[in-house]
Amino acid sequence: MSSLVSAFSQAFSMIARLDPYLLSVVGVSLRVSGMALLISVPISAVFASLLGLGRFPGRNLLRTLVYTGMGVPSVIVGLVVLLLLSRSGPFGGLGLLWTPTAMVISQCVLVTPLITGVMLSALVAVDQAVSEAAHSLGASRLQRVWTVIREARFGFLTAVLAGFGRAISEVGSVLLVGGNIVFPGGVSYTRTLTTAIVVETRKGRFEAALALGIVLIAIVLSLNLLAGRLQRRGSW
Repeated sequence: MSSLVSAFSQAFSMIARLDPYLLSVVGVSLRVSGMALLISVPISAVFASLLGLGRFPGRNLLRTLVYTGMGVPSVIVGLVVLLLLSRSGPFGGLGLLWTPTAMVISQCVLVTPLITGVMLSALVAVDQAVSEAAHSLGASRLQRVWTVIREARFGFLTAVLAGFGRAISEVGSVLLVGGNIVFPGGVSYTRTLTTAIVVETRKGRFEAALALGIVLIAIVLSLNLLAGRLQRRGSW
């Protein structure tokens, strides 16, 4: 019991003094996951809108593929990206393997189906009467589409949060394509919060692992609290 208390005490001490190693790892995690989200969200919004509001052959098949992609194991995604970016792969000449860029690509492939699927479910859940009411008021096709999207905006927000949560908590794929690299002096290059937790736990440095875990939970919790506040205020 005393060792557990000591570990938590040291963990909070690392956070309070803004430990350089901790800050370095957090910075890499936020940059990689944030960039992946910036790329994935617009793509997902377009695909979800087409699949949810469009009418074309093969739409149901594409929906099925999206929902299937939501559950693809992260290590499979990491393996595919690894093979594509390796020296013998089609994009090996770009030299992206073991870099933050490779991690961004991997996370984009991982979270885009998830964000698309949640956005799609939000659009499908909007009552058809909303679109019909807009049509009866003389709205154009584009205006009706925008009305439905506006009604589904909180579902879109949930999709973004779900995507970010999966991206920043990802272990398998970023470990495969990023290599978990740390420069001398404890400066992270491709080590993220999750991979750092694994490494520090294996080393028996439980205070560092706890500090990293506390920061990770704090980031996700803060975003969810912000989203809840926006929903209550209806300010967007």
